Amino acid sequence: MALLTSVSVTSMAANSKAISPQTVEATITGMVSKFGNNDLMVKGVRQTASFWTSQDGSEADFTRFCNDNYASTPEAKKALYSKLSTAFETLTGGYSTMDVHLKMPVHIDGPTITPVDEIFASYDVAAHFQDDMFANKIAFITMLNFPFYSLQEKNEAGKLWSREQWGYARMGDMFIERVPAALNQNISAASMAGENYIAEYNIMMGHLVNNKGEKLFPASMKLLSHWNLRDELKSDYADKKRGLEKQQMIYSVMKHIVDQSIPADVINNPAYEWNPYLNKTWKDGKEVTLAAEGNRRYNILLNQFKAQKAADAYSPLYPTYIQRSFDHGMEISSSEVEQLFTSYLSSPQVKEVAAVISKRLGRKLQPFDIWYDGFKARSVIPEDELTAKTQKLYPTAQAYGADMENILRKLGFSESEAHRIAQNVAIDPARGSGHAMGSESKSEKVRLRTRVGANGMDYKGYNIATHEFGHNVEQTISLHDVDDYMLHGIPNTAHTEALAFVFQKRDLDLLGYSGKVENLEVLQTLDTFWDVYEIMGVSLVDLHTWQWLYAHPDATATELRDAVVQCAKDVWNRFYAPVLGDEDSPILGIYSHMINDPLYLSNYPFGFLIQFQLEQHFTKETLASEIERIYSQGRFTPQIWMKGAVGKEISTQPLLDATEAALKKVARQ
Repeated sequence: MALLTSVSVTSMAANSKAISPQTVEATITGMVSKFGNNDLMVKGVRQTASFWTSQDGSEADFTRFCNDNYASTPEAKKALYSKLSTAFETLTGGYSTMDVHLKMPVHIDGPTITPVDEIFASYDVAAHFQDDMFANKIAFITMLNFPFYSLQEKNEAGKLWSREQWGYARMGDMFIERVPAALNQNISAASMAGENYIAEYNIMMGHLVNNKGEKLFPASMKLLSHWNLRDELKSDYADKKRGLEKQQMIYSVMKHIVDQSIPADVINNPAYEWNPYLNKTWKDGKEVTLAAEGNRRYNILLNQFKAQKAADAYSPLYPTYIQRSFDHGMEISSSEVEQLFTSYLSSPQVKEVAAVISKRLGRKLQPFDIWYDGFKARSVIPEDELTAKTQKLYPTAQAYGADMENILRKLGFSESEAHRIAQNVAIDPARGSGHAMGSESKSEKVRLRTRVGANGMDYKGYNIATHEFGHNVEQTISLHDVDDYMLHGIPNTAHTEALAFVFQKRDLDLLGYSGKVENLEVLQTLDTFWDVYEIMGVSLVDLHTWQWLYAHPDATATELRDAVVQCAKDVWNRFYAPVLGDEDSPILGIYSHMINDPLYLSNYPFGFLIQFQLEQHFTKETLASEIERIYSQGRFTPQIWMKGAVGKEISTQPLLDATEAALKKVARQ
């Protein structure tokens, strides 16, 4: 679907505010006289006025609307809330179902994607929702009676709110912007273009050659960037003969992807041999010159920025995509995130853990050791052995699906709960690396998409599938077991990532390898510390890129490419080069999330921190029951949710303290 041009966007600028301050005050005065003084009523009138335009009616119409549609008694408000909740569940559930099915041709492994598939996948079925709800005045009725609370208000007042008050507050989040349908479609198209680009970005590993002309990887191996490249690099720590050389080759490939010097024709194409060190290519034994990919990666990111920025004028409460992603989406401000990440990355434990890794590897660390995987229990088990087992167990995606109930029972879920949850999950073979897709309707199953090769599910695919299944369990519990639809879900995606990490951590236990690793708790702590260290830096590059974009809104794709590379170098030089070397490495810019899901990455480090605190809270006996209790709390703000989960707010300190203790144990060995 073609993106709207800047001219088209400009022509749809919002109407000027139609309600004068004098009319707002007069309306409030009249309503106070009629209904009594009520702070929420005043808040609702002011917010309604801030979205009212001349197309919605005159100032007299506004005053009349407020008087006629204000629910002045607790009984009337509760009845209105019930009606709105039921209607919104019907609408959002329906939109969710349609979206899942329209995206299936591009999400699920199958026939070649056609232009029609891309158009339908890019179509935002809910694009007209806001337009329609403002036109029929439902949006105004909602915000008049259930006004929006700021993040600060939720965090402070919300500590004492009842579930009903929280439901009313979440109702107030329904209409925080008034983005025209055409702009919503533009955002959806830009997002889907990013998804499609990443889903088809495979490197043909069997066609890579080193400076001696040798091929290091199996002929049929193709790896999706960046996920599978990273996972292959991790698995190569177990290859004592050529693992280091394989890692160096993958690192070289990644750098070419980031700066776009990779030859375009080697992407998803087995027709050429490519030496990523020299950046030379051959076909049928003869050297050929191929054009670089250029700026395609950054054109896609730039289009996402333009689509989101066009919506800024219609979002007075969160007037930038950065604010909408953090203050509204994560409900944690970007400044708080940046401060937390910077503090962690500067902690003295970084160099201490790096020294342990260097000693375990028997060499000086290199940049790709940011993905060191040797603390994981699986690092002591040959991956070929693990893959042989997973391929036998799961020859197809459906075979994994058939085993989900058994997996849940192994984790301590009762037979009835395991059956209920597993029955709410549908599994499909993924076109990309795999993902989980939730539902907004209790009548629609959640989805698990996982990549399965011709010989069955390899260990990498199994590890990802276990992670995604954790998402599915959260998605099921937080939809079906929350007593109020407006409270369904979790505070932000970090909280679902946390449960996905809980599941992923137990993947070997589920295969029958439990109890075979010494000092497991120490190793798991160090592993989590290093995972957080890695992903926090990547998240900062993502955030700094968008800060740069807002400071340079007219940038070209070339300028954006150079800026991303520089952002990656700056973060690397500050937090990573002193530990891993290679000053000015751009490797932190490799993450696919930056292209197909901008500003999502910060959810991962928060997910790790939440997971760590959950793990400290869980026991083997209470794991399943506590998962059910914690994830059925409802959608409070992150810190209030976490207090309800484990009695403490989200913090880096528990992990830092545990890492320090783990380092002392390692030193004594």
